[in-house]
Amino acid sequence: MGTDTQQIMVKVWKFTESMYVLANEPSVALYRLQEHVRRSLPELAQHKADMQNWEEQSQGSIYTVEYACSAVRSMTFSSVHFKSVDGLLKQAINLKHQLNAVHSRR
Repeated sequence: MGTDTQQIMVKVWKFTESMYVLANEPSVALYRLQEHVRRSLPELAQHKADMQNWEEQSQGSIYTVEYACSAVRSMTFSSVHFKSVDGLLKQAINLKHQLNAVHSRR
């Protein structure tokens, strides 16, 4: 190899090494991170908004289900009152039959 070829090889080697150092320099890495964040952030923000919306809808559904369960529990406790009303209605029907019987005898 000639001297010119060796000088060119040394220059290319130094240039390649310089490019490698520049490409891996911390500020370049930070720039790449910044670009990644800039590109990713709108999508992440949209996902966050969607998740918050779904959470609100879920909370509303949970409240509705809990309210329905509470209503069903209340209905089971009210069976005593329904039985009482049933008994009173039967008494009223019997009294009405007795009154009709008395009126028909007259």
